[in-house]
Amino acid sequence: MLTKLLLNPASKVYLRGLEKELGVSSNTVRLELNKLSEMHLITAEEGEAKAKVKHYAVNTQHPLFASLRSIILQHVGLDQILEQVIRKLGKLDKVYLTGDLAKGKNSSFVDLVIVGEIDKTYLHKLIDKVEPLIGKKIRVGLFSPAEFSPEHLKDLGVVINLIEA
Repeated sequence: MLTKLLLNPASKVYLRGLEKELGVSSNTVRLELNKLSEMHLITAEEGEAKAKVKHYAVNTQHPLFASLRSIILQHVGLDQILEQVIRKLGKLDKVYLTGDLAKGKNSSFVDLVIVGEIDKTYLHKLIDKVEPLIGKKIRVGLFSPAEFSPEHLKDLGVVINLIEA
């Protein structure tokens, strides 16, 4: 639950949605949400009066936010991908994380959409080096800036913007 929120700080969750997604009872989810709220790691926002739904989001102002997010990025291997692959590619316009990791679920795959003018051979060499380090397979959709459109992202579900030039 916390992984989901730390990976995508802009996301908001609610009790019933987490219950379905995690496959646990609403009471279990409620207890965890209460614990995280008491620690001020997440904040609760009341929904509309008729809906009576509380939405929860990570508290980005919490003193441990940056450290916890860093740990989560290390856990899922995104720190290595950012450091060993993306930062070394040169002229990138945008990089998006999609798939299960973007949803906050553990996955053996890292799905990326990369927009920029890059050397594909070099990209694949970097990926081959990083995959054993993170224990995950990296799948990449590559687009030049001219051929990319936000329409490419619309059917991908949750999308997290990792970098934007």
